[in-house]
Amino acid sequence: MTAETKSQSTEATDSHPSTPDGTEGITTVYQVTGMTCGHCETAVTSEISGIEGVTSVRASAATGDVTVTSRSPLDEAAVRAAVDEAGYELASQS
Repeated sequence: MTAETKSQSTEATDSHPSTPDGTEGITTVYQVTGMTCGHCETAVTSEISGIEGVTSVRASAATGDVTVTSRSPLDEAAVRAAVDEAGYELASQS
């Protein structure tokens, strides 16, 4: 296996999230208050997923963490508006 092949092989199995075009995305964790159940997680996930450039969202009512992966840095105001639309409050960005 050549160094180039080995490098390509490692990149293919890398656990970093990637965007549909195969490049790595930017992962940001936000703290959202008010989520108490799976329905809350779904509402927040749905609203944030609608922001252009977002490739994945994972919300946890247990911790209040919302992990967002996007193609480029997101405008915090857009994330705040999406969380507000879902009926919750964006407390901070980790």
